[in-house]
Amino acid sequence: MKKDNERKYFNFAADLKYAKMIEKLKKEKNAILLAHYYQIPEIQDIADYIGDSLGLSQIASETKSELIVFAGVHFMAETAKILNPKTKVILPDLEAGCSLADSCPADEFKIFKEKYPDHIVISYINCTAEIKTMSDVICTSGNAVQIVESFPKEQKIIFAPDKNLGAYINGLTGRNMLLWDGTCEVHDILSTEAIINLKVANIDAKLVAHPECKSAVLELADFVGSTTAMLKFTRTDKARRFIIASETGLLHQMKKESPDKDFIIVPTDETCSCNDCLYMKKNTMEKLYLSMKNETPEIILSDETIEKAKIPIIRMLEISRKLNLIKK
Repeated sequence: MKKDNERKYFNFAADLKYAKMIEKLKKEKNAILLAHYYQIPEIQDIADYIGDSLGLSQIASETKSELIVFAGVHFMAETAKILNPKTKVILPDLEAGCSLADSCPADEFKIFKEKYPDHIVISYINCTAEIKTMSDVICTSGNAVQIVESFPKEQKIIFAPDKNLGAYINGLTGRNMLLWDGTCEVHDILSTEAIINLKVANIDAKLVAHPECKSAVLELADFVGSTTAMLKFTRTDKARRFIIASETGLLHQMKKESPDKDFIIVPTDETCSCNDCLYMKKNTMEKLYLSMKNETPEIILSDETIEKAKIPIIRMLEISRKLNLIKK
C-alpha cells in the first residue's frame, strides 16, 4: 500500500512540475493548448480551451496563436491544421489515432462513393483528412441533425463513417441516409446488459448516452447528446445521479461543474469501472511538455489536401453560425 501511495504522489508531483513548465512554454511560444473532454484530468486542467469537436474546430479556425498544441487525437489535429494552415500544429503522440476514423479507409470509401453519384456526402468530423476531401459538408455530434436537415428531404445522402450516429439521425429526421459501416469502439462496445444492470441497481439515476452508442443503448437513455450537450444536461437537470454511456474523461468536467452530483460510468466489462479511449489516453503530461518544447511531432498535410478538406469544414461552420449553434 505504501508503494502505491508513493507512486501516486510521485506522479502528482511530476504532473505539477510539467504543468508549470507547460504554462511557461505557452507564454514563450505564443501557443494555445486545445484539449478534448476525453483527455486525462491533468491535461484538461491546464488547457486554454476544453471542448468537443465542434467547439475545438471553431477555436482552431479563429486563433491567432503561433503554435497550436492539440491534446486530442490525430483527426482533430488535422482539422486544426486544415483550418489554420499557416500555423504550426503539433500532437503530443502521433499514435493517438481514432478507431472510428480507421474504420473508413479512404481508398475503400472512394469506391463506395462512386457507386452513388447522385448522393452528397455528409461526413462526421471523426474521419481522416482524405475522407474530408471527398465530403460535401462535415458535421459533429453536436450539429449533425441540423446539418442533415439543412438539405431538402429529397436530397440523397451518404453519411460516414459512424453508422450508429447515422442511424440515430435517420430516426430523428425520418431520412434514409446511406450509412458507411463504421463505429467508435469506445461507444459501440457498451452493452445493453451492462446498462440495464446499472439502471436496476441505481433506479434513481438517469442514463445519459452519446449517439455513437448502439441504437439499443440509445433507446434506454433518458438523454442522448454530444459531449457538450451531455455536460450541460447533467449540470442543469434536477436529477442527482447519472449513468454515463461515454468515455471516462468526460466525468472530470461533470464532477467539476456539479460536485454535489454522482456519476457512474458504464464499464466495458466486469473487471473495471472505466471506459477509456486508449488513443486519447496516449497523451500524457510528459509527452505534452516535450512536444511543446521541441515543437514536434508536427501535423503535415499537402496544400491540395488542405484546400479540398477545408471546404466542407467551412460549410459546417457557416451552417452552424447561421443556426446559432456556435458564436458568430
